Amino acid sequence: MDWLLWRRRLEYLVFRTIVCVFQMLSASRGRDFAEGLAFVFHRLLPRKLTRYRVASDNLRQALGPEVTQAQIDETIRRMWVHLFRVVVEIAQIPRKVRSDNVLSIVTYDDGRQACWQAFNSGRPVILMGGHFGNWEVANTMFGLFGLPMGVVARDLDNPYLHEWFTRFRQHTGHVMISKDGASNDALKLLSRRGHVGLLGDQDAGPRGVFVDFFGKPASTFKSIALLALETRAVIVVGGAIRLPDEWHRADHNGSAWSRFRLCSEDVIDPLTVESQDPVGEITRRYTSAIERMVRSAPEQYFWVHKRWKSQPQQRRAAHGQRKAA
Repeated sequence: MDWLLWRRRLEYLVFRTIVCVFQMLSASRGRDFAEGLAFVFHRLLPRKLTRYRVASDNLRQALGPEVTQAQIDETIRRMWVHLFRVVVEIAQIPRKVRSDNVLSIVTYDDGRQACWQAFNSGRPVILMGGHFGNWEVANTMFGLFGLPMGVVARDLDNPYLHEWFTRFRQHTGHVMISKDGASNDALKLLSRRGHVGLLGDQDAGPRGVFVDFFGKPASTFKSIALLALETRAVIVVGGAIRLPDEWHRADHNGSAWSRFRLCSEDVIDPLTVESQDPVGEITRRYTSAIERMVRSAPEQYFWVHKRWKSQPQQRRAAHGQRKAA
């Protein structure tokens, strides 16, 4: 017991040291660090450790048979660069992103008006996205805009790390909702016309709703659609997409912090969904919206996740019969 406590304290000490280093990095140095660490992960470490095959298979499914292995390899390299930039940005957000400088960090797409209409409708809103772009920037921005939410996230095993991420996500007014039992807590908040933010692009296991994601059935959480239908909550699907670095070099000599485009890909009103299967239809719509965002910048998606891990029941049964034969 004492060893577990000290191990967690050591993990937290190492983590806080890394965070302090990241917070001291300039914008250009942070980008250089991400490039260097991506080189290590992509070129030097064993590919089994970095889930290269999982990412490669996922990209081939998503981008189609015409994509070359060289294109897949470059997308995976750029994915690692992006992910390490996200890590650096998370450490820097509390110091770099403030209410007085948000317009220098984010711009908006054409879906802005529909998004704000949803938040000003007097109804609860489920703001959802995927592991795409910088999802923590999106959460932070809505807090700074005066739209606090219940943010759904998994509890971390290390209580010291869990406390740090809780403070990080709550520093702009949000409250944390544990992924364990999230449906009940989210239901209570939405019933009071509160808002909930979550990511909806992970495998939901054999009991999920199977809808197409890049042309292949993927198990998807049905609880999101059920919550929207029960509480009359509007679903806003969006994210914070990283903008090209040419903006930094042209105007700020590489010294400016990262810049993002806040996109609102779809707004789904469950009261207007006309379908014999409203849960399935809502799930298909928000999954399609996430897919469209990912297609716009595939290098900004978390391809190492086994998105198609679960299989529909009929497919699993056929697989079992072939294996028995």
